[in-house]
Amino acid sequence: METVRLGGMALQNGVLVHGPTSWGCAVREPDGTLRVASGRKPSFADHVSAPVLRGPAKLAEAFLVLPVVRRALPQARFPFERPAVLGSVLVSSVATRTIRRLRVLPPAKRELAAGAVALLPAAVALRGPNLAAYHGAEHVSIGSYETGERAPKEHPRCGSQLIAPLLASSLLANVAVARLPRVVRGVGRLAATTAAVGASVELFSWMTRHPEHPVAKVLARPGFELQRRFSTAEPSPEQVEVANAARDACLALER
Repeated sequence: METVRLGGMALQNGVLVHGPTSWGCAVREPDGTLRVASGRKPSFADHVSAPVLRGPAKLAEAFLVLPVVRRALPQARFPFERPAVLGSVLVSSVATRTIRRLRVLPPAKRELAAGAVALLPAAVALRGPNLAAYHGAEHVSIGSYETGERAPKEHPRCGSQLIAPLLASSLLANVAVARLPRVVRGVGRLAATTAAVGASVELFSWMTRHPEHPVAKVLARPGFELQRRFSTAEPSPEQVEVANAARDACLALER
């Protein structure tokens, strides 16, 4: 039987899995109760075919699922809902703007430093209680479905694999924007960010189609090491059970 291409997101207390048209979410409550919900995804990205725009459209579509999940399963706790994550977003935003105004650094170094600081909220979110383990459970569940055997906690399509392509494309785009007149720099940065995201998603798609290509291996390595060392942990059987419940609820609608 042909497998359905699945993606997902680790929650503070469970896992969200999404397919081409549907989503499934499962969470474990403090008393041990397993709660599951599923539904259809908002869909508009399939109508966007321009290479630079279809990547951002896919990402926007994935984020639009979140309020739908919250209405169906109020017990779900997303990673960014922790006060520490919200605080890191504010700190990162201020620090990024400050770094970009430091004329003592060359444009490339300023943008590289700003890009690194922009990763702070994601780093804080990934170290939340149980989040790394549920991230590992998500990968184990989806990988096991795809391969037919127990998969490792790292997965080649994890969003962390976008880091190297996104940093590279963002660096190039923002260095170019820094050379624009100040009056058009805001619009230029918006356009550059959209182009950088689109380019990195296109490159990531190429990497997943050609995993054995030497360039794909080099670009995937930072994300893989991030998964292995930082963003995932070995899940417990109970956490894998939660991930499997989310995966099966999604597949039930996809089929």
